[in-house]
Amino acid sequence: MNDWLENHRTLVLAAVGVVLAAAIGAVAVRAQPAAPLVIEPPPPTLTPGPTSTPTPLRVYVSGAVREPDVYTLPPGAIVRDVVEAAGGPLAGADIDHVNLAHPLADGDHVHIPVVGEAPTPAPAIQAAEPGASAELTGPLNINTATAAELELLPGIGPALAERIIAHREAYGPFASVERIQDVSGIGPAKFDAIRELIVTE
Repeated sequence: MNDWLENHRTLVLAAVGVVLAAAIGAVAVRAQPAAPLVIEPPPPTLTPGPTSTPTPLRVYVSGAVREPDVYTLPPGAIVRDVVEAAGGPLAGADIDHVNLAHPLADGDHVHIPVVGEAPTPAPAIQAAEPGASAELTGPLNINTATAAELELLPGIGPALAERIIAHREAYGPFASVERIQDVSGIGPAKFDAIRELIVTE
């Protein structure tokens, strides 16, 4: 055996070297750190921003129409739309004195007169140019005025305008302009400031 090892020493050493090299290589491969796992977040999705929804208009129509009432109309509606919603004008309606093309606003009151009816003094609410403040240029009927119209009176803010309307709905129309003092918050001084600007019919 010794003679064989002596004669084949080179071959044996080569075989041992191959085995050692293989073992060292295996250990080196196992010792290498694993590549880090990178988790990428999904791309952000674009969410559309909220869009404003136009508010419907609530308009009261009275007078010579088939069904006087409060009607809900889409934005951009005109007087003709609310008259049609109320069933149309009656046979005796004086429709020639009504601007059917006038645009409506939330809380408006549209009155359709009959032929020969004396026109009710109505406030003229207008702005001289875009962006200017609205102003009252005629007497205001406190029995039909909207909250926005009442706020045009001196000293009448949103809260007091709502109290006037609530009082009107609870107790009926004001019999005279003096009766507006029955509303909490309207004393003699405030009444004197608005006396010449208001009517009841």
